Amino acid sequence: MTKEHIQAWFQGLQDRICAALEAADGGARFIEDHWERPGGGGGRSRILTDGAVIEKGGVGFSAVHGEATEGTLRQLGLTEPAEFFATGVSIVLHPHNPRVPIIHMNVRYFEMSSGHKWFGGGIDLTPHYVVDDDARWFHAQLKAVCDRHNPDYHARFKPWADDYFYIPHRKETRGIGGIFFDNLRPQNDQHKEELFAFVQDVGNAFAPIYTHFMNQNRDLPFGEREKNWQLLRRGRYVEFNLVWDRGTKFGLETDGRTESILMSMPPQANWAYNVQPEPGSEEERTLGLLRKGVDWM
Repeated sequence: MTKEHIQAWFQGLQDRICAALEAADGGARFIEDHWERPGGGGGRSRILTDGAVIEKGGVGFSAVHGEATEGTLRQLGLTEPAEFFATGVSIVLHPHNPRVPIIHMNVRYFEMSSGHKWFGGGIDLTPHYVVDDDARWFHAQLKAVCDRHNPDYHARFKPWADDYFYIPHRKETRGIGGIFFDNLRPQNDQHKEELFAFVQDVGNAFAPIYTHFMNQNRDLPFGEREKNWQLLRRGRYVEFNLVWDRGTKFGLETDGRTESILMSMPPQANWAYNVQPEPGSEEERTLGLLRKGVDWM
């Protein structure tokens, strides 16, 4: 299995997810922007705005290559110059209705001319309001994906998501987590096939999971209070992505396309000084659940 084979599958995944989201939204279609990276490779950024459910969403595919930066080499513990190849699909969706959650997915493959290669990815959910039944259903879907491939995966990748999608300066998680994995290195060709099959299963799980929330929550009522809270939670999303997210940093360090890297940003967000939710409110309850180690199963 070559990197070209993996790249082609990711391209097809982008096509299938965009078609599923357009059908579920019913109010808008993705626009496509082809781009090239000056150092090598390129991608397709697809953006949907002002849909019936999705206010702004991005589904990006990329396959880039070139000389690894000094920062990348340091992270890998390498001292000699090397070429890299990276391909994957990255998604962030911001809905109109505060009762519909934000969702993120990334699946990726990376290899170096020095012989290093690995898979990474994950799915995490960021509800503006945490609903226990929705959280349990979401985590059950991801556990089922993990269990089909390795009974230890969910126990490893769920805490990893809690640790990764954490905002240290706020001392809160970005949302209710999900699964996250990185640096899954194949030991041989058969192991590479097995790891790729898992990554494919994660990618294929995305559309059924999110269209479920779109269809279930799209018509739930909300008012000005809920909308203001949504904008504050979007602000937390921005803080994580710009300050802590390694994918954002990698894209910018490797001279990636800025518009595509930052397509995860919401269309609007607010920052208000020292907001304290009303005691006993939905907002206070949600903040209390934005922490590591919550057992949703």
